[in-house]
Amino acid sequence: MICKRTLPNGLRIIGEKLENYRSVSIGCWVGAGSIYETAALPGGETLEAGTECGISHFIEHMLFKGTKKHSAEELAELMDLLGGNMNAFTSKDCTCFYAKVTEDSLIEALELIAELVCTSKLDEADIEREKGVVLEEISMNNDSPEDVAHEALCSLYYGSDPLAYPVLGSEKSVGAFTRGMIRSYMARRYRPENIVIAAAGNFDFDKLAEAVAGAFDLAAIAKGAKSAKNTKTAEESSPAPRAGGMSAEGERVKLIEKDTEQTHIALAFPGFAYGAKECYPLLVLNNIIGGSMSSRLFQSIRERSGMAYSVYSSPSFFKSSGYFTVYAGTGEKQAVKVLEMMLGECEKLLKNGVSASEIERSRRQIRTGYILGRENSSSHASSLGRKELLGLEHRTDDEVLALIDGVSADDVHALLPIVCSAGAMKAAIVGRLGASAEALRSLIER
Repeated sequence: MICKRTLPNGLRIIGEKLENYRSVSIGCWVGAGSIYETAALPGGETLEAGTECGISHFIEHMLFKGTKKHSAEELAELMDLLGGNMNAFTSKDCTCFYAKVTEDSLIEALELIAELVCTSKLDEADIEREKGVVLEEISMNNDSPEDVAHEALCSLYYGSDPLAYPVLGSEKSVGAFTRGMIRSYMARRYRPENIVIAAAGNFDFDKLAEAVAGAFDLAAIAKGAKSAKNTKTAEESSPAPRAGGMSAEGERVKLIEKDTEQTHIALAFPGFAYGAKECYPLLVLNNIIGGSMSSRLFQSIRERSGMAYSVYSSPSFFKSSGYFTVYAGTGEKQAVKVLEMMLGECEKLLKNGVSASEIERSRRQIRTGYILGRENSSSHASSLGRKELLGLEHRTDDEVLALIDGVSADDVHALLPIVCSAGAMKAAIVGRLGASAEALRSLIER
């Protein structure tokens, strides 16, 4: 059973009691992600010093660097003393601080998360030192051509929409972050009504709610912002992101020359927002196209042709929109042929559709994957937190399984003109392109 409570200050608490579990997973979900970072320039290519691009992710790092009560080393020791695991992540639409512990350590884990979020000292020396860490993280991503291809694809697909902003930011934007900028952003985004505490496992919801009310002194964040120089007031909120979607104009392909062993081809097609009725049919179609070992792309490009080790498809869902990615990494000499095969599979789908056996196999894979994925408290807590933060409907496992089982051939075929249309496609290709660059471009733009 799911229990919900909203505190007088607007902070929301949601929990699911799982009787037969000995663990509890808890997360603090904050509506702070790259889509809320103002003043970033479109596309993520020329993000100058002074923009906020990457600040949500940078704050996630900084909150582990010491609080008013404990140093960073002491915090690490306290985390380990709990015996579970504690970490955080930042995405385009949220930041989450989470822990998974045994039932007897839940309140201690909650209080430690609250200490990080509400009382981090944000020391100037720590900020400068952590810039080096994040810049190394950016460099690490730049050394991964697959990551470069996906980042470029998202930037190309969304154009001037905030969904195009890179979560990590750029060397220039991160290098220019100040304590005042950090405190200002936290005052705008780390507000009670913009935070959800989600828990799942064997715990007492009333005791958890009482502990949350006592631990989360979010007023301290606003006070810190007012004491910093050159900051906006806590009452100034970041603008909501615009409705995402692919621009009908602008370039369709981005070719990035990079000295790599493989050529990395990433294609983007229109997708759907979280909660759209097309989401489950798209999951079924994804498994058929490239989301499983029996998928068309995996069988044709890897198994029958031996032209790629990594080949897959994947949907990306956001609150306002989404897109569908098809990817392959292959040798530079066969890149043109692999791209032809990728596009050819899309053309076959448009012409001939999918078979009943493919749909049944895909539904069964998704159904089983969902059931297996729900056999841990982290999965439950993550689903609760994200859905509550984004204002999505909470569904029982039986309701989700019914939606999966209810996907019909008509539902899947209705998506094909959207998800497999080359005319609505954009592409990012990374590698030693050389003489093949124009051939690759012409295939995309034909």
